Amino acid sequence: MKSISLAAALVMAFGILSSPALSQSTDPEDTLIIELKDGEVEIALRPDIAPQHVQQIKTLVRRGAYDNVAFHRVIDGFMAQTGDVQYGNLEQGYNSQRAGMGGSDLGNIPAEFSDVPFERGTLGMARAQDPNSANSQFFITFAPTPNLNGAYTVVGQVVSGMEHVDNIKRGDRASNGAVTDPDRMISVRIASDE
Repeated sequence: MKSISLAAALVMAFGILSSPALSQSTDPEDTLIIELKDGEVEIALRPDIAPQHVQQIKTLVRRGAYDNVAFHRVIDGFMAQTGDVQYGNLEQGYNSQRAGMGGSDLGNIPAEFSDVPFERGTLGMARAQDPNSANSQFFITFAPTPNLNGAYTVVGQVVSGMEHVDNIKRGDRASNGAVTDPDRMISVRIASDE
């Protein structure tokens, strides 16, 4: 009986250790670094579950498209949204009325939903009503958000610097989190490019 229990325990432990939520890349090629006003945030990207979304983000990062882009929608206890490279650049053509409505010239990406849950610090792709409408915008969750599970594409997980995400200026809940004089991503890079 003990050997069966031990075997069952090993199978359960292996299953937990190999779950998609815990297997995060530490490969510099799949490590996103976002510089915020208070410091750097390191994010392990997940090409194993969202290869097209990760590739699109990396392409935009390498173009410098995310530098100076506003956190245009930030809801306390929920998430901070950014990545509108069309209308959200605070130094080039920022439009407070349209921030959150734009994307990039790369086109939309088909959904890559997975069973990886939205936990504190999860990076997910923002989209419109159409599940296949993600483009350049993404968000970082402040807390577990199970209502997003399986409905939004998980792209990565914060591995350090979450305290800096916590300090991003919040928006007005009555205005769906719209932020006046928003914080920005000062610069964004891939660790392997350093």
